[in-house]
Amino acid sequence: MTRALEALRREPVSGETRSAVIFLHGYGANGADLMGLADPLAEHLPDTLFLSPDAPEACAGAPMGKQWFPIPWIDGSSEEESRAGLYRAAEDLNAFLDGVMVDEDLLPEQVMILGFSQGTMMALHVVPRREDAVAGISAFSGRLLEPELLSDEVVCRPPVLLIHGDQDEVVPPQSLQLAAEALQAAGWKEVYAHVMQGTGHGIAPDGLQVSLAFMQERLGVS
Repeated sequence: MTRALEALRREPVSGETRSAVIFLHGYGANGADLMGLADPLAEHLPDTLFLSPDAPEACAGAPMGKQWFPIPWIDGSSEEESRAGLYRAAEDLNAFLDGVMVDEDLLPEQVMILGFSQGTMMALHVVPRREDAVAGISAFSGRLLEPELLSDEVVCRPPVLLIHGDQDEVVPPQSLQLAAEALQAAGWKEVYAHVMQGTGHGIAPDGLQVSLAFMQERLGVS
């Protein structure tokens, strides 16, 4: 049984929903953590609804925050518990995405996913295993989980933009290159990358600008 994800929402500035951007936050944060990105993005995506769900579990490593799945080296969980948490959260996220498309009357190609850190890990794991490709995945500061399984389990190949800070002290910067290589080996034709110079584990203005251009192009916004 899936768990319903509670989400913050910001309505399109135009009043008409023609697309949606779904933010997936990192470990120990919550939906509010990324919702502030809607402010600089909304004026350039006027017909876009912004949604930012909370991850489904309380976070042992950050009691005030949420997690998509446990991280053994932070919270002392086992690899088995972490994997089980990932798979359960994947079901929750799939149900949430299905609900958004039904409730907002949107097609998959009208939906963009923007993930950060563990949210990126969720996006890169879940979205390629869905029946229909979304407009794209803007993947900040994360990594591709279980890359050895991707070629056998991939169902669709949405465009992916990988963005990472070269000074990231949480998720190693080389995770970008490893993810790009695994995606291309699994048949992706559209994999793009941007390195945020001098940036740690975060989202710098240049990374957000590149992400915005990617989203505008994929959503057909001039």
